[in-house]
Formats: sequence, C-alpha cells, structure tokens
Amino acid sequence: MGNKNSIAALIVAAGKGERFGAMLPKQYQPLLGRAVLRWSIDTLCAHPDIDNVYVVIHPDHTEMYREAAEGAPLTHPIIGGETRQESVRLGLEAISNRGGADFVLIHDAARPGLSPQLVTRICAALETSNAIVPALPVTDTVRRDTRGQTMTENREGLYTIQTPQAFHFGTILGLHRRYRDRTLTDDAALCEIDGLAVKFVDGDKGNFKVTHEDDLAAMEQKIMTRLGDMRTGKGYDVHRLIPPRHDLDRLKIGGIEIPHDKVLEGHSDADVGLHAVTDALLGTICDGDIGMHFSPKDARWKNADSTQFLRHAAMLVAQQGGVISHVDLTIICEAPKIGPHRDKMRARISEILQLPVSRVSVKATTTEGLGFTGRGEGIVAEAMATVRLPFDTRAASSGEEQILKWGT
Repeated sequence: MGNKNSIAALIVAAGKGERFGAMLPKQYQPLLGRAVLRWSIDTLCAHPDIDNVYVVIHPDHTEMYREAAEGAPLTHPIIGGETRQESVRLGLEAISNRGGADFVLIHDAARPGLSPQLVTRICAALETSNAIVPALPVTDTVRRDTRGQTMTENREGLYTIQTPQAFHFGTILGLHRRYRDRTLTDDAALCEIDGLAVKFVDGDKGNFKVTHEDDLAAMEQKIMTRLGDMRTGKGYDVHRLIPPRHDLDRLKIGGIEIPHDKVLEGHSDADVGLHAVTDALLGTICDGDIGMHFSPKDARWKNADSTQFLRHAAMLVAQQGGVISHVDLTIICEAPKIGPHRDKMRARISEILQLPVSRVSVKATTTEGLGFTGRGEGIVAEAMATVRLPFDTRAASSGEEQILKWGT
C-alpha cells in the first residue's frame, strides 16, 4: 500500500468466551507462553502495512488485557458492547474519533494463528477492492439434517470465511451505523445486504478459530509446526568504565540502574547487557549488528535508552513471523556485583521482550582479576538468543537459483 493509504487494524476481543468451558476467557488463555490475544497483537503491530492497532475488550477484562498487552505499542483499549457487531461498531467509532484511517482490518482475537503472509495478501488486495475476505474452499462432504432426513449439499462454490476482513474505513463504518439493529455473523455480511461486492483472497488453514479447549491444543501444534526453523544467535559487547561526567549519569546494565561509583562510556546509555541481547536477536535473523541499525555516529541515538534498540530487534523478529523462545545473558565484571540485581534484570528483559521470566537467564562471572575487566576498566556482556521462525523453502540467493538436494 506504500505511504498513500493508511491502514488500521481492529482486534475484537470483547467476548466472554462462554463456549470455551474455562474460567479464563479464551482470548486470555495461555498459548505457548503468551495470551491468545497477544499473538494477534504482535503479528499486526509488527506488520509494515499496518499503521495503528486497536483492541476492543469487555469492560470486566481490563486487568487481564493490561497483562496480556503489556509493552505492546497500543493506545488505550476500546470498551465493547453486548454483541460482536456492536463491539465492532464501537471500535470503528473510536478509531474515527482518534483520527480514522483509509482502510481497516477487522480481526477476531480467537484466531491467534494469523500469519504476516495473510495480512500482506489482504492489504495488497485493497489496491483493487474495498472489501476483502480471506476464504478457504470447503473440501469435506457436507450433509444437511432436516427433521431426521439427511441430504448431501453441493459443495461447489462453498467457502469457509476467516478474519481479518478488510474494508474501506468510511464504508464499513457507515454500514455498521446503518444496520446496527441487524444481527449478522461477520462484517462482510453488511456489504452483502447492501449490495456491495466482496473479494475473496486465499485464507490460511492455520488461521482457524479457537472455540473449545481442544482447539487450543490444536493451535499449539499448528504454531509449533509452522515455526520449525530454530535459530540461535550470539551477541557480544564491551564498554569502558569511567567516572561520571554529570550528576545525572547512571550505570545501566540489563535495562536497570545499578548504584556504582563509575558508569559505562558510550554514545547511547551504553547498556552493555541490552546491546549484547540485541545483537544476539539480530543474529538469529541474519540482519547485521546493532551498529548497522543504530549508528554511534547518528546524533539521534545520543544518550538513547537501549530498551528501544532491543524492542526494535524483537520487532524485526516478529516481522519475519518469528517467536523469541529464550535469552541467556552473561555479565563479566569484577564490580559492581550483579547477583543482587539479577532478578530485576530478568524481569526487565522479560518485560521488554514480552517473554515469561522463566525464559530469561541472567548470569554473572569475573575474570579472577585478569585483563581489563579484572582491573575494573570495563564490562563485557555475552548473550545467546533462541528464536523460532517459519521455514523459508525458497531456494534463491543473490538472484541465483540454488537447488536443494535432499539426501545427497
């Protein structure tokens, strides 16, 4: 879509999830370490075609939403209504009041298997149509049961419909206002009853709806299969220790301030720990190093908080459809003592990357008085990151075709 049109995404998460059969609503159920809702949030927030992401929630779920969405680049949630249709309308009204958009993708939070590739297909189709629906052809035999009598239906031309569904923003908002008293199963139905054409794009079998508890287990299997490319990246960083030059100078390691009589020298805040983790993540996706993304010659990064560097690397992983699985950080120094601050570092890195603390390791060691770290002249950090990515079966590099020969 380029810069010509703005595209917003509206995630509908206002349901109570009563059919799911659990105390916790399905959109807040844990799925491979993240809430079901969070998978859609991360996919849409990281996608380059999406400008803003909004979420409609149930008024009783504000605390659950806060925990699920913590750290995501979102505005305040929108309170939904009694039905899905009312929640979507309220969401669209809120987006309109917050500046609007040219187009909008409307997605159900109960579909956490949303892939970046599907979002790209939908956004590309908006170049030629104002109403886009992802659809899959029905392949199973379909029979209708009427008062004990069964009849086989002709499945030719039958499709199952998914979300996100995409529309011209003003059009879909107007339809929701006009037909606010009608009860319809999805947003494209509004276009149908108004006589507006709806274009189908290929859906994604992995983008199925989580309705019952066994669907959640099936989704876990789908995600694990899709993210079968396990990558490991290594990061290394070193900064010199110097006396503070200003009253506000502080030593920062692992995203937190640590009391000490010296600080680390660097163009940014010189957080040696976060820099190492950033490079480790960039290594998993073969995207250079921290200096290529945040040059020390660029005045924009003077005294910058290194959390934005780490968040940027995490976003790049997400844009490739990847999931961070584990981070291991080692700090090497004689002083300050890292042990008393280890748990706080783990919590901070966990917050930045939206990983469970159980998947963030922080260790410390010394060089027994040897070398520049032993003399207290600097601090070293080493990091390892493990990421799951979708397999890329394309066999092309630098414009030259490569042939994969299995078993040779």
